[in-house]
Amino acid sequence: MHTDRTITQALVIGSGIAGATCALSIAAQGHEVTLISAGEELGDGNTASAQGGIVTRGDEDTPALLSKDIRKAGWNHNHTPAVNHLARNGPDAVREVLIDKLGVPFATKEDGSGFDMTREGGHSVSRVLYCGDYTGKAIMDSLRAAVIADPNIKIATGRTAVDLITSHHHTCKLSFQYSRINKCLGAYVYNNDTRNVETILADHTVLATGGLGRIFLHSTNTESSVGSALSMTHRAGAKIMNAEFMQFHPTTLYHRSKRRFLITEAMRGEGAHLVDSKGKRFMERYDTRKELAPRDIVSRAIVDTLHRSGEECVFLDCTPVQHNLAERFPTIYAHCLDIGIDIQRDPIPVVPAAHYHCGGVYSDINGRTSLERLFAIGECSCTGVHGANRLASTSLLEGVLWGRNAGNFIGRQLTRNPSINKRLLESIPDWEYPGLVHNEDPALIAQDWMNIRSTMWNYAGINRTEQRLARACEDLRGLIRDLTQFYKKTPLSKSLIDLYHGCYAAYIVAMSAQCNKQSIGCHALQND
Repeated sequence: MHTDRTITQALVIGSGIAGATCALSIAAQGHEVTLISAGEELGDGNTASAQGGIVTRGDEDTPALLSKDIRKAGWNHNHTPAVNHLARNGPDAVREVLIDKLGVPFATKEDGSGFDMTREGGHSVSRVLYCGDYTGKAIMDSLRAAVIADPNIKIATGRTAVDLITSHHHTCKLSFQYSRINKCLGAYVYNNDTRNVETILADHTVLATGGLGRIFLHSTNTESSVGSALSMTHRAGAKIMNAEFMQFHPTTLYHRSKRRFLITEAMRGEGAHLVDSKGKRFMERYDTRKELAPRDIVSRAIVDTLHRSGEECVFLDCTPVQHNLAERFPTIYAHCLDIGIDIQRDPIPVVPAAHYHCGGVYSDINGRTSLERLFAIGECSCTGVHGANRLASTSLLEGVLWGRNAGNFIGRQLTRNPSINKRLLESIPDWEYPGLVHNEDPALIAQDWMNIRSTMWNYAGINRTEQRLARACEDLRGLIRDLTQFYKKTPLSKSLIDLYHGCYAAYIVAMSAQCNKQSIGCHALQND
């Protein structure tokens, strides 16, 4: 079967805030970029769903104060130089990229004196820029238009990365196999339309694939968030850190759906209260900051309250909010109204759901991983900023700052250094198609996904025990073994690739959790 072959200066896998910012930064320096997206449109990932906002510098704020809040939320498990870099340079990146270049329409004060800012859980001051409750969508709309208009960026949608291409694992020439340094040379990419696997060779490869929330039974994440970066980099031999730290968002709408609808933390920042089924507040029993405690604390408090009461959900009472709710939170207002809840008078039923992966592929200030010529940015990376638990609204900030950092660094490298050895690139074969048995069964794939998600939710979820984690590792180890054999015999498909990535990523998370004996942040261990 014929496969397409492309050579590009930079391959960016993922088109959310981190990937799009990185691609624009590289292209601005005159270099060619191939930007691929798993969805049929750019920005089909989690960025567009971000409601709350993006951290900048508040009126009474300092980098030291932001750094302190990030480290406190992260249980001081953070990499301090990365946190300080974000606190000092993040707000400048927001202004340069999102405000000055793209003109994202953030909310302004009524008197026109500047941008309005809200406060969220774990923050000492109001420092969160927002666009109603659709901040991520406003940012992605602007990024998408800029990417499409840039002549140096080649866009390829409907593409799913299958595997990273490395000099140690894929070259056919023995002389390159003997090289001490392993280099990433691009990726094998599945084309959803042609059903072929394309070979994309690149001088520099950037992973910006987002998170892995969909390996859990209940999640706010999009379908593509299955941990493909973890799966591919682990096989390639790159360093992964903090994989056990999965943040659960405390407030998602309790309503039957494949994807949990997020109720932004900004609602609690504006004064909404969490109450039980009797209408009584309960957060003061768990933290003096009450509803404005960090997400890991609020999520565990809700779970504990539900265990005590036997109820299926708690409620968010929005009546104390001093805003017109339909204007301040139009997306949430409309969505809830569609299912018969008027948030101006009715409490919103909420439960926690898997939301953000605080760990991932290790990367430094410039996004460099431990694998030569491979970069990781955004949620799929572990810069050390978030530590054991992410501070609210720092995800978009990290995405734009590290997207800019990595893009600028790659651009400089492409200007200074020659391309990868042509003989090395020529020694990389196209994808081999070992599977000829057409035995893919949608029912079996659906059942495997249910096994993965139920295992992760029940055994490696909000509250963990050593016994539960051991069971998770055992079950996932058997499933990944069976899937690997199935993978070798069956022609590739989008659903099969996602399933394999998801199972592999789940196993990495479970194994990391089992290895960490310290109960900290999002990794909450209880006695068996």
